[in-house]
Amino acid sequence: MSRQLSEQEQIRRDNLTKIEELGINPFPSELYPVTHLAEDIKKTYKTGDAGFEHVVLAGRLMMKRIMGKASFAELQDSSGRMQIYVNRDEICPGEDKTMYNTVFKKLLDIGDFIGIKGHMFSTQTGETTVHVTELTLLSKSLKPLPIVKTDADGKVYDEVTDPEFRYRQRYVDLVVNPDVKKVFKQRTTMYNSMRTFLNDKDYLEVETPILQPLYGGAAARPFKTHHNTLDMTLYLRIANELYLKRLIVGGFDGVYEFSKDFRNEGMSRFHNPEFTQIELYVAYKDYDWMMDLVEEMVEKVAMDMHGTTVVKVGENEINFQRPWKRYTMFEAIEHFTGVDISAMDEPALRDTAKSLGVSIDPALGKGKIIDEIFGEKCEAQLIQPTFITDYPVEMSPLAKKHRDKEGLVERFEAICNGKEICNAFSELNDPIDQRERFEKQLELGKRGDEEAMMLDEDFLRSLEYGMPPTAGLGIGLDRLAMIMTDSHSIQDVLFFPQMKAETIQE
Repeated sequence: MSRQLSEQEQIRRDNLTKIEELGINPFPSELYPVTHLAEDIKKTYKTGDAGFEHVVLAGRLMMKRIMGKASFAELQDSSGRMQIYVNRDEICPGEDKTMYNTVFKKLLDIGDFIGIKGHMFSTQTGETTVHVTELTLLSKSLKPLPIVKTDADGKVYDEVTDPEFRYRQRYVDLVVNPDVKKVFKQRTTMYNSMRTFLNDKDYLEVETPILQPLYGGAAARPFKTHHNTLDMTLYLRIANELYLKRLIVGGFDGVYEFSKDFRNEGMSRFHNPEFTQIELYVAYKDYDWMMDLVEEMVEKVAMDMHGTTVVKVGENEINFQRPWKRYTMFEAIEHFTGVDISAMDEPALRDTAKSLGVSIDPALGKGKIIDEIFGEKCEAQLIQPTFITDYPVEMSPLAKKHRDKEGLVERFEAICNGKEICNAFSELNDPIDQRERFEKQLELGKRGDEEAMMLDEDFLRSLEYGMPPTAGLGIGLDRLAMIMTDSHSIQDVLFFPQMKAETIQE
């Protein structure tokens, strides 16, 4: 059953038929030899410059201003827009004026892909323009692009700014809101900066399994699937930590991975079930060393993206210049609540949480209660990049026990703009201690903690072969990209964020 077409869609289908009747292929397959991009020409061309006598551009037709036998139009390519001048006798030098009078004036629609050949000139108003000598239809657009509509106050109120439309139809968003491209180009700059930083230190970029027989490396609910041939349950990874540490066991001194990870949890402007992080593991280092490296790397990212360590994020100016402020977790809680919880047992922590107005699930253990208090009372107040260190052992089943502080582990998180952007440990490499931690996680799972870790016998076996002292790090790249691009929502830095199922009318 065919979909009901709108009036505008039907007009475009009719135009398509008329173009085909003229013997013109509306979807040609031949190579089109583009020589220039619009923005490159605008940056370099000055009136009368040599080297612009023959230019070839391609892109979408975004505007037509018909003026008899000569017209102006706008072409939009991947770099931006360029004004073009189309003269009937130039593109139709013979007696047949069909390409101009019929195709260009009547049958080409906004959004169609065209190719143009011509030379550069400047109009009387000084606008850089292509004088077109040849025009080719490269692809017909059968759906109209949204047209920006404004109210009496000049505010845009249609699909161009509607998040539901923009996130579902990112391909349209990128066309009608070209500035959106800048966010994703900046994100690539961020990746390249980090990759260069780590490669220059001779760390090896690797790949580890996405489908795993056991999920681990974080406290999160997984997605699961079934492999028919092996007749076994598999999980989409929630982290790649345990596999990367196996590589440290195997003899690599430094490994990292840009990884897609998946967590079956709630969605918000800070959470998407599919997200990207970088994990790094370096042998013979500890969490103090890793804090210094994080400062150095993120400072470099800010400089590479903005030319300064100061980044504007909403109403805040965040400065990534080293050194960053550091609190232990207990110091942060006492600083922001006035309560010292460092010596409290679980019942006392529950009473304290209640007195502070923090709701606690009965299934949560001591470590999760402390985490809830910190999250509710401290995290949102940490705007400038800040390290929170020395977490309770119950919260960190993969981190090494603190060398000086009983009951704590050598762990830190970096908090910025009120949200965690990274998590790091001095990695636990004692297989006996690690087994005991896993067993305690199993007990939490029996109490109803759906994010408790599983016991991974193969990982424990790898530790029994011996893992050197190691520092590990995970950075949430989507959240860091939000900060570095001044984006309000994680959906703004993902090309195709997860959305509720859409019903497309037939």
